[in-house]
Amino acid sequence: MSVPDETFTVTPRPNATGPYVLEVAGELDHHTAPLLTEAVNEAPFGPCGVVLDLSGLTFCDSSGITVFVTAYRRSQDKGSRLSLAGVAPAQMRVLRMVGLDEVFTFHSGVAEAFRAARPSSP
Repeated sequence: MSVPDETFTVTPRPNATGPYVLEVAGELDHHTAPLLTEAVNEAPFGPCGVVLDLSGLTFCDSSGITVFVTAYRRSQDKGSRLSLAGVAPAQMRVLRMVGLDEVFTFHSGVAEAFRAARPSSP
């Protein structure tokens, strides 16, 4: 199921053996942030966690950052993990400026997030 907007989509990508992925594309602002909030609220924060795939994100304002923080809090409440994948350099600079690089786990892409979610072998 994809939640469309003229400039924004959130596409859930459930996976039986890895993290639940929310693929985010387009412009995340005060108009579209409620769509991502709804998708985060519906996401099953389980043992493998949730990955926000931001590789298609073209713009993110403070409303979007607020959704990321809310998603992080939800993951903590559920005893689960949240990671951000595919963050563009300009967006990463903003996250660093506000100190969120100390809060979130980042991956270069979804494949890396899946590898990191695998339990390590003894």
